Amino acid sequence: MLFDNCTSPVVASTLNGYIKHFRGAAFHIMDVPGLPKGRHSADIDWIDHLRKASEKWIFVSGDGRVLKNPVERAALRSAGLHGFILAPAYQKTTLNKVAATIVWHWPEIVKITELLAAPSMHEIPIGRMTKLRQLPV
Repeated sequence: MLFDNCTSPVVASTLNGYIKHFRGAAFHIMDVPGLPKGRHSADIDWIDHLRKASEKWIFVSGDGRVLKNPVERAALRSAGLHGFILAPAYQKTTLNKVAATIVWHWPEIVKITELLAAPSMHEIPIGRMTKLRQLPV
């Protein structure tokens, strides 16, 4: 799982501690293995990097604008990734609550990536009792 620059490295490392028990890993963009420019990579670059990887990647972004840029949107479609966008309310939410909410939704995130063919895009709501919302890719 990749967390982009619009997310906190703290959330990525916290989630990694949880996800590794399910044989997964979470990386902030600055720590993605083999990504040449690390944190300074453009969205197109990290999307292409994940597309070429042999591992199955999903990403989490705090910026829904990635779906509004036609070039990035086309790259996401062709990369065949599962993506999750944090709802705008996360911008004003403390990091512990962001991490806790993503952990709360983790079973649903996994289920979506198993049941749906990539590419897919969903919004992770701030409320725990609210389901993930499918977004157009």
